[in-house]
Amino acid sequence: MSTSRQTATHCIGNSNYSFRYLGLRRARTVTMVRMKWSLAAAAAILLAASLQAQDLLFTSRIDLVQLGVTVEGRGGTPLGDLTREHFEVYEDGELQEIRYFAQGLAADAEIVPTHLGVLFDTSGSMERDARFAKTAAIKFLNTLTYAEDMTVVDFDTEVRVGRYDRDDFPRLVERIRSSRTSGQTALYDALGVYLDGAFEQDGRKVLLLYTDGADTRSRTSLSDLSDLVKASDVTIYAIGFQEQLPSSVRPLERMRLQQLTALTGGRSYFPNRVEDLDEIYEQIAAELDARYSIGYVSTNPRMDGSWRELEVKLRNPPSGHGRLRVRTREGYFALYLDPGPQ
Repeated sequence: MSTSRQTATHCIGNSNYSFRYLGLRRARTVTMVRMKWSLAAAAAILLAASLQAQDLLFTSRIDLVQLGVTVEGRGGTPLGDLTREHFEVYEDGELQEIRYFAQGLAADAEIVPTHLGVLFDTSGSMERDARFAKTAAIKFLNTLTYAEDMTVVDFDTEVRVGRYDRDDFPRLVERIRSSRTSGQTALYDALGVYLDGAFEQDGRKVLLLYTDGADTRSRTSLSDLSDLVKASDVTIYAIGFQEQLPSSVRPLERMRLQQLTALTGGRSYFPNRVEDLDEIYEQIAAELDARYSIGYVSTNPRMDGSWRELEVKLRNPPSGHGRLRVRTREGYFALYLDPGPQ
C-alpha cells in the first residue's frame, strides 16, 4: 500500500514564508511555466496524435503548452463531441499547430496524469455549513477515479497541506472529516501554497476551492496571487458560501473569485444553500468529462519570460447547440532563460 506524501504545515506568521514562483515578471528567474513532458511521455503523446515518429528529433524533452478547454452550448451545457478539427489555437494572434488532443480528463490517463487539488476553508466563518460541505466534497472526490493523486489544503489562520496517492484515499477522507473550523481566513496564502507545489507536477491539474471568499489573514496580496494563477496551468473551480458575509462585501468577494477562476478557464459557483452542493458537483463532473485537453509547441522560440495571450476559436462547429462559448486560460508566461553577461 502506498503511503501519503505529506508536506509541512505552513504558519502564516513564519517570516520565511515565500513562494518560489512569485513575481515572475519582476524577478526574472529561470522558470518553466509550460508543461514539462518527459521524453517517454512526449513521444507517446505525439505518436498518439498520429505524427510520424521518424520525423521527430528529441534532444531532451518536448515542451507543450497545455490548455484545458470547455465548450458550452445552450443553457451552459458542456459540449463533448467535438474533434481536433473543430479547434483553432492562437498565441498572441498567431495560429498554432495542435500537437495533442484528447477529450475528457480520463483520456490517456496513463500518459498524461490528472492531479486533483482541494482547498477547504476551515475558518470560523464556515462553521455552520462545514459538516454538509465535507460530506458533499468526499462524495464528489470518490467519483474521480482517474486522479493519480489528490492534494488537500485546509486553511484558517494557518495553512496545512497533505498529498495522497489514490490508494490512500481513506486517509484523505479522514483528513477532511477531522478538520475543525476556527480562526481567520488565509485564502490567498492557501492558494499560493497549493499553486507553488503544483508547479512540480506534470499533467492535467484541477483545483476545487471551497470558501466564503473573504480573506482576512493572508500576507499574500491579490496582485501577487493573480501572478501565481496566471503562471500556473491549473484550472480552478470555486464554490463560494456567502451567506455568512455582510451583504455590503458580497459583490466584491464574488467578483474576486470570478476573476481568479476566469484566468484559468474555470468557473465560480455561489450556492444559496449547502444542499445545492450535490447539484454543483454534478455540473463540475460533467464539465470535466466533456473537457478537452489541447497541446501545442509555440511558434515563438524566444525564452524571454513574456506573457503570451491565448485564444481558442471554433471552426465549423456542429449546429443545434445554440450560441457556443469557449472557456480556457487567458495566457501563460513563457520560459525565461538568463542570457548571462552581455
